[in-house]
Amino acid sequence: MSEALVTAVKDICQAHECDRTRMMDVVQAVNDKYGYVSSEAMDLIAEQLSTHRVEVESVVSFYAFLSSKPKGKVVIRLCNDVIDRLQGADRVGQAFVEELGINFGETTPDGQLTLETTPCIGQSDQAPAVAINDVIIPNVSSDKAREIVRELRQHMDPARLVKQHGDGNNAHPLVGSMVHNNIRKRGDLLFTPINRGEAVRKALAMSPVEVIRAVKTARLRGRGGAGFPAGMKWEFTRGAPGDRKFVLCNADEGEPGTFKDRVLLTELPDRVFAGITIAGYAIGAEEGIVYLRSEYRYLIAFLESVLEQRRKDGLLGRNILGKEGFNFDIRIQMGAGAYICGEETALISSCEGLRGDPKNRPPFPAQKGYLDCPSVVNNVETLCCVTKILELGPASFNEFGSDRSSGTKLLSISGDCKQPGVYEMPLGVTLREVLEQCGGADAAAVQVGGASGQMVGPKDYDRKICFDDLATGGALMVFGPDRNILKVAHAFMEFFVEESCGYCTPCRVGNRLLMDRLEKIMAGLAEPADLDYLKELGQTVKTCSRCGLGQTSPNPILTTLENFRPVYEAMVKEETQGFQATFDLAQAVAEAEKIAGRTSVHAHA
Repeated sequence: MSEALVTAVKDICQAHECDRTRMMDVVQAVNDKYGYVSSEAMDLIAEQLSTHRVEVESVVSFYAFLSSKPKGKVVIRLCNDVIDRLQGADRVGQAFVEELGINFGETTPDGQLTLETTPCIGQSDQAPAVAINDVIIPNVSSDKAREIVRELRQHMDPARLVKQHGDGNNAHPLVGSMVHNNIRKRGDLLFTPINRGEAVRKALAMSPVEVIRAVKTARLRGRGGAGFPAGMKWEFTRGAPGDRKFVLCNADEGEPGTFKDRVLLTELPDRVFAGITIAGYAIGAEEGIVYLRSEYRYLIAFLESVLEQRRKDGLLGRNILGKEGFNFDIRIQMGAGAYICGEETALISSCEGLRGDPKNRPPFPAQKGYLDCPSVVNNVETLCCVTKILELGPASFNEFGSDRSSGTKLLSISGDCKQPGVYEMPLGVTLREVLEQCGGADAAAVQVGGASGQMVGPKDYDRKICFDDLATGGALMVFGPDRNILKVAHAFMEFFVEESCGYCTPCRVGNRLLMDRLEKIMAGLAEPADLDYLKELGQTVKTCSRCGLGQTSPNPILTTLENFRPVYEAMVKEETQGFQATFDLAQAVAEAEKIAGRTSVHAHA
């Protein structure tokens, strides 16, 4: 073990006060410095943080953006979600493979460049997209992929690949990104001019109980997808026993097809941080954490600068805006590539420096959350809504939306439409109206709510986007008439099989079985009974899984089976002899025939 490694790891651990709960920050810093976390480094980290080696290794092995084996100085990660595939990601991937001379999952012989695939990186409105270290390159073509490799071989500096900046704060010196916001419709609520400090000032003029009452009066429900009343969650947390409480902002939008929070963090970070501060005041917390997905790491310097400015302006820190005794600050916790961490208890585990394993409920985070303290977890859009409620008052917020769903909803629209991007629409708008606005009126199907949502067809386009009808965390994926619905469902199931934490059998095994049976149907080898099998197994996985991932992962199959059943029925057939051939002997021995140099007598009899 080299002295340099020992010194570096010790310095990193000490920079985080040798705090076991800051394990994520420590291993990421080591991974950044060396390109991986070696066995020797794990031993050192365990020693410095006074924990077991297995705890360190469990964290490193869990997250996609961490590695226990060396990778290239530059890692090229091609997004391979269903939208990117439909926009040509496979062709782009082949160009990378040919230009680099390696396959996905490999590193060039000189150890400089590693090629990988990754699920949604929050750029579905400008697909295909690729992450090169922390640099996002949107709208990549096959030719562009080849140019990227050739240029990297000359200077090995991903930052120099940025030739022009996107709009808004994407052009900020601390961001310098090629990403575009693609804000297609600015509503009258969230995308309005910032009145900096006003919401916090108004909140501090009220009592914490009055702040909670205002949020409840506004009927604000969580914008992350579950739709739980935000004011009620705050009330539970404030009333829970314990002197130390936390506010956690879920900025880990890993749901394929979702990118609205990326835009809010880029353009309205003050509004997000104000919402966190107000939540802290309401529940009696002094500490807030923003859990930021690793794919948005290019925003970290900018977000830190906004936080620092808020401290200077008295909007964070001690005695905020002169309010004696109200001390509150926010830190950013980086994720490391794990979809499951979008689930609130898995997010808490990750913040605690653990694998992103979901926790059993009850107890709920409001009673026992981060560090076993009462905690509120709200997503980015919800906290922006909080800021507007305090700015305008709950009555004004209620002027937007429908009778039972107040406010507006940000929609991340991607796929087969003329204008993919972010739309702020009043809750209660019909899906048909949304499709007309984005140029997707001829859609054959729409996935509402991301991969874990539901696939609907034209007969449902007059349904309303709201909590009581078509509920969604924000993602709408549009599929045109020429798309194969079964292939789309299969792509979603591949994602869930890959992203399952593996803790519980229904999710770990059930999703695999669902995908296998779907493949059988797509191959034309299934019988009508297989459709019943899909429905029964899907319901079992939903009912018996431990967390939200498994409870929603069968939806791609169950909702397409319900709303597009003729597509499935066209792929199955009755076998008059009672059996359906599912094994091709000739295909199975084809490779052996090449090796042996002769044809199998049995396979071709």
